[in-house]
Amino acid sequence: MLALQELGERLTTLSAKQLARMPLSEAMQAALQEGKRIKSLNALRRHARRLGKLLRNEALDSIRQVIDEIDNNHQASVSGFHSLERWRDRLLNGESEAFGEFLAEYPSTDRQHLRQLIQAVRREREQERPPAVYRKLFKYLREVAGI
Repeated sequence: MLALQELGERLTTLSAKQLARMPLSEAMQAALQEGKRIKSLNALRRHARRLGKLLRNEALDSIRQVIDEIDNNHQASVSGFHSLERWRDRLLNGESEAFGEFLAEYPSTDRQHLRQLIQAVRREREQERPPAVYRKLFKYLREVAGI
């Protein structure tokens, strides 16, 4: 029963778009919408017990599968951002092979535009200005990588 309550609490943290992917009954959907309005801690505990009871009649395997997919997508997104941050740091630190490696991995990159952004970020740092171009560089790397 506690596992079902925890699953119910996890469902209340998901967005409407994510919940739409799950095979939930109308009663369960209504209870989840109601749970988003509850603020009192005691009321939330009671509501978690109610969600646990409602989850007994749901397709738990498919719900857990969708939650696992959501978690895996999030983890992949986070690791992609970390990878791009490492690329950005390598490119800015002047590693000579980093530029060529990046172009080899992402052949659709506009090499001249990338060089200009890197030089602009270096000038920005030397002049101790706010990191506007630094952000533009990361945005460009995201576009090239498709993240």
